Amino acid sequence: MATKTYRPTSPARRHQVALADEGLSRKEPEKSLIVQKRGRSGRNNQGKVTVRHRGGGVKRMLRNVDFKRDKVDVAGKVLALEYDPGRSARLALVEYPDGEKRYILAPVGLTTGDMIMSGATAEIKVGNTLPMRNIPVGTTIHNLELEAGRGAQIVRSAGVGAQLMSREESYCVVRLPS
Repeated sequence: MATKTYRPTSPARRHQVALADEGLSRKEPEKSLIVQKRGRSGRNNQGKVTVRHRGGGVKRMLRNVDFKRDKVDVAGKVLALEYDPGRSARLALVEYPDGEKRYILAPVGLTTGDMIMSGATAEIKVGNTLPMRNIPVGTTIHNLELEAGRGAQIVRSAGVGAQLMSREESYCVVRLPS
């Protein structure tokens, strides 16, 4: 993803950088994959205001992101790259041959029309998901699970990547971005 810089109109904006919107889809998000985030507006379970000066704001629609990537050995096509108000990373809308659609976190270099796959037989390329035992040492990776089957929990923000440093039996050493 490309970045855009801002003119230094104030000291705070001098070094500000943001993701560029080029390549993003202009269409509405997939209706079957969004859910409304209910605001509490500073009220308790009885509806009484317990925290003042809260409420209002824009209505947020949360996207259901597939962090497990459990459609194994099935190739999916990237239909669109989309903006998500709930995170810094972009989302990719993926459609599988059976017609099912899912959102995944879009890694840097993924474009509309790419074919992606999950599983041990997937090749090493941008967007594919593999077990750690099948990834070569030195590869940059993102969206990592801490335990197999729990779903990705770390290295999920925009532009970050971890590096697989070494592998011993059933453990891997990973250099995290922090």
